[in-house]
Amino acid sequence: MFENLPKFVFFTGKGGVGKTSLACATTLDLAHQGKKILLVSTDPASNVGQVFETEIGNQITPITTAPGVDAIEINPEEAAADYRERIVGPMRGILPQEALASIEEQLSGACTIEIAAFDEFTALLTDNELVGRYDHVVFDTAPTGHTIRMLKLPGAWSGFLEEGKGDASCLGPLSGLEKQRDRYGAAVDRLSNGDATRLVLVARPRASALGEVARTSLELADIGIKNQHLAINGMMPEDAGDDPLAQALLKRDQDAMAAMPADVAALPRTIFPLRSENLVGLAALKRFATGSADDVDTLQSAENSTKDMPPLGALVDDLEGAGKGLVMFMGKGGVGKTTMAAAVATELAARGHDVLLTTTDPAAHINETLAGDAPGLTVSRIDPAVETANYRDSIMASKGKDLDDQARAMLEEDLRSPCTEEIAVFQAFSKVIRESSRKFVIMDTAPTGHTLLLLDATGSYHKDIMRHQGKSNSPRLTTPMMRLQDPEQTKIMIVTLPETTPVLEAAHLQEDLRRAGIEPWGWIINSSLAAAKTAQPLLCKRSRSEHEQIAKVRDVLAKRYAVVPIEALEPIGAKNLSALCHSQNVKAA
Repeated sequence: MFENLPKFVFFTGKGGVGKTSLACATTLDLAHQGKKILLVSTDPASNVGQVFETEIGNQITPITTAPGVDAIEINPEEAAADYRERIVGPMRGILPQEALASIEEQLSGACTIEIAAFDEFTALLTDNELVGRYDHVVFDTAPTGHTIRMLKLPGAWSGFLEEGKGDASCLGPLSGLEKQRDRYGAAVDRLSNGDATRLVLVARPRASALGEVARTSLELADIGIKNQHLAINGMMPEDAGDDPLAQALLKRDQDAMAAMPADVAALPRTIFPLRSENLVGLAALKRFATGSADDVDTLQSAENSTKDMPPLGALVDDLEGAGKGLVMFMGKGGVGKTTMAAAVATELAARGHDVLLTTTDPAAHINETLAGDAPGLTVSRIDPAVETANYRDSIMASKGKDLDDQARAMLEEDLRSPCTEEIAVFQAFSKVIRESSRKFVIMDTAPTGHTLLLLDATGSYHKDIMRHQGKSNSPRLTTPMMRLQDPEQTKIMIVTLPETTPVLEAAHLQEDLRRAGIEPWGWIINSSLAAAKTAQPLLCKRSRSEHEQIAKVRDVLAKRYAVVPIEALEPIGAKNLSALCHSQNVKAA
């Protein structure tokens, strides 16, 4: 797999590129060499347990079927619950119930969840007694935006504590951080130590994915993490034969590799070819880890017909009837949310509707996807950095203008808290929701973990408004959460790929949304080989494995759905995006 690995190995990259598969396969490879390994997932949408077919959770758990391997999944919600109890528990029986409830309310937001997960992360990274039990600690990290935020947090919090006086707006979640200063400093040192840490940047051989890796690489280098290695996962094998789709996919991969940014091209790299099987279960992982030949001759019969694969245009027909509203595209990073959102937006605009296409994804590439203007379509982006700067300026202008120098300095210090970004992005998100009362607003959301944090902030705001509203039942009160819960105003579209793990993760997302009182409106199964036309053996075998997942979505998970065939070329430009809504699915040969 990889040579001369140091003590700590991080796998990072855009969601859906195969970080978990590579992390798990590397772990098995090291264990096969007789090493003792701790595998850690810091991804809010972790599926390490699914890959190993073992219940893991938030405690270090031996993988009984893989001797020498222990694993832990840092579950943000569980970590937050433990964190809250450590703060509130000692006060039970001392403070009145009202005071305890107030403290718990302060500790119920997204800021607490992030700090708690971060606390667990640094505890593992810097616990010398714990990590001393292992030859290697392998981290399966969250999608790029979350990973960068988590890796920056040790420095961000250390700097905040160094400069601050403790008068932060998120004092509830921040309580107890002061005493962790030394640990955070040690985490920064360990992450930046090239002899101790390697960052494996995982990408598919796609132009957009390699561009994202280039940005990630620079951001990591800026925070001192320079021992990087590039892993290209899922490269189309060169024996494409005379199959047009296989030839086009091979050329797409080769062109993307040839055009990758110079900084990324200069990194040491390992290329892993596309395989015919999903990397779920120990047997498949071991075959991958050992480089076993891919058996593409074992073909299964496929009896599903095109009637099981309704086109994207059918969903647009149903959406169009309302004439307006918010349509949110959600799902794990890398499943094609941006492309699907842009396709629906351009098609609605082409049909004469006023459409706003926007994103809350820090890694979004909407402008690159549209590649130009489209009549009736407006594009915007909720940029966390921009929104945070605007929010700080607004607060300083309104609340800081009448303060003395000392008070202004304290307010500025308060606004340097990492929690400020969450508030700023939420305000921008709420503003966009209001626009959907008079036009179509198509929202490309960030990967699942980010999205749920955002919805959590929305829910906290909703509870706060309702608490202050008291017993009044004013019909004029409409909070953002109410809009999200109202299917007449908001339609949630879950985007996934026709593979086992993405469908499982999408199902978990649907459960989370339902717990928040939000019912998904439809599903999109993107990049389907089963809906395309191919005779290439490897692609045929992969296409046949999709039918089970398509049937699961059709029969169990979705009220309505569409299947979008894989495209030989990435659809760029309004015309090509809109064409996705008119493609006729054909059964794979």
